[in-house]
Amino acid sequence: MENVIKEKEIGGIVNDILADYQGGKNIDAVNIYDKPDKSEMREMVRDLLRIIFPGYFRERTYKIYNPDNYYAVIIEDVFYHLNKQVMLALDFCRLRGTMTNEQRERESYRICSEFLHKIPIIREYIETDLLAAFDGDPAAGCFEEIILAYPGLMAITVYRLAHELYKLRVPVLPRLMTEYAHSETGIDIHPGATIDRYFFIDHGTGIVIGETSVIGKNVKIYQGVTIGALSTRGGQKLSGKKRHPTIGDNVTIYAGASILGVDTVIGENTVIGGNAFITGSVPANTRVSIKNSEMEYRTKDNIIKTEEVKQSNDWYYII
Repeated sequence: MENVIKEKEIGGIVNDILADYQGGKNIDAVNIYDKPDKSEMREMVRDLLRIIFPGYFRERTYKIYNPDNYYAVIIEDVFYHLNKQVMLALDFCRLRGTMTNEQRERESYRICSEFLHKIPIIREYIETDLLAAFDGDPAAGCFEEIILAYPGLMAITVYRLAHELYKLRVPVLPRLMTEYAHSETGIDIHPGATIDRYFFIDHGTGIVIGETSVIGKNVKIYQGVTIGALSTRGGQKLSGKKRHPTIGDNVTIYAGASILGVDTVIGENTVIGGNAFITGSVPANTRVSIKNSEMEYRTKDNIIKTEEVKQSNDWYYII
């Protein structure tokens, strides 16, 4: 008797939830086959990393006798699966209902073809990022170590791939790619950001780079840096408008700094010290640092001592 009561109760719960799916909420989407697949996009990112760095991210289940044949299969596989995901994405989000199936098929094929044609150019940019990491980090033992172990290079690589799809106006997929890199590295780069060559992220955890940020050549960023909007209270009214700062060439931004606002321009050759909070433009060739702080010490006897922290000429720090 008790089991019968439990079954009825559980059945009632199931029916209530299933009925709620018919309520017209934005989170109602029962058909799982009409939208991009998050797990498939993650696997595609891994395949793209194999294409970008041949020999570094090899699939261990394959024994390779002819590398050309191996990479030909991967490239064709990426084209096939990306074409399928782009076609679903074009029928998704704001573009739903605006294209016929035939139009989506043609447009998806065009996008995938154009994207994969750009792989050599993307690899050229990533080569400069690798050189920037090696030149900028005395702890880097070799290029191989950076490719295999540095989260910054992985996040930048995925961003550069996603950015090309973003420029091709593909909905959803670029963000799925960079959010996968975010989950793996702790580095959040929106695919809409514009980042020039020789970009180096050191350590990286907690970095946020907003959608309309513009970053010049040879920029170096440490952990915990935010390049963000000053305010997003306007919500969707701000969509498509520039909201984030512009960072000039040869700028270094140390750990914990926040640079905010659409009108904020950091001039070239500038160094931003750790934990700086900047909401206005900084001229070129400037060093920005936090004013001397006061530290407080407590002994076990609860006696408080204070002393001023003296800063050396090298006011920034490197871990």
